[in-house]
Amino acid sequence: MEHDTQDAGSDRFRHNCYLLGCAPNAARRDSRSRRNGTAILAAAREAGLQVKYVINTHGHADHIAANRAVLEATGARLVAHKLEAPLLGDPKGNLSFLVGLQITSPSPDLLVQQGDTLDIGVLHWQVLHTPGHTPGGISLYCASERVLFTGDALFREGIGRTDSPGGDYDLLRKSIADRLFTLPDETVVYPATARRPALATKSSTTPGFADARDSR
Repeated sequence: MEHDTQDAGSDRFRHNCYLLGCAPNAARRDSRSRRNGTAILAAAREAGLQVKYVINTHGHADHIAANRAVLEATGARLVAHKLEAPLLGDPKGNLSFLVGLQITSPSPDLLVQQGDTLDIGVLHWQVLHTPGHTPGGISLYCASERVLFTGDALFREGIGRTDSPGGDYDLLRKSIADRLFTLPDETVVYPATARRPALATKSSTTPGFADARDSR
């Protein structure tokens, strides 16, 4: 497996966009800035990868802003949980209106749910429904690589926020306990974060982890 972490930042939105590759295919997972569609495409070209999927871990504006640019340039399929689909075309639902923007995305080509699998090259990524930050939030787990991408279910130093519409703190704790802490202890976790993540296992002492584990 190859992966590249792109700083998908702008003045208003910052986090990491992950480009996952298993030659010749790739998947772009979340991007917060429309201007960084160009950087994402350049990274894929440099790596010699063809973008097969654009995967939104959830439908907030800071994760979908580059969808249109990447989709139009590559012909990739847009993937999201069925509960997040309504947010993509709704600036109020995806919260872009709060910063004075009207961000919209094309509709998903593929609606996923708990237990579905996405194949990227020879790698198989399991879709884990991890609601709480949003109702349709997902994480992606590759058993052969012991790698987990959590979107905003986890941040670098804590569990995700639950103070926006659709957020549910107790549900997020349950998602982490039931869907993430049941994975092997050596799993490497890549959260959405404002800085490049360290390679940390899910048994990290990140604040909020112990509380979530206790909620099982």
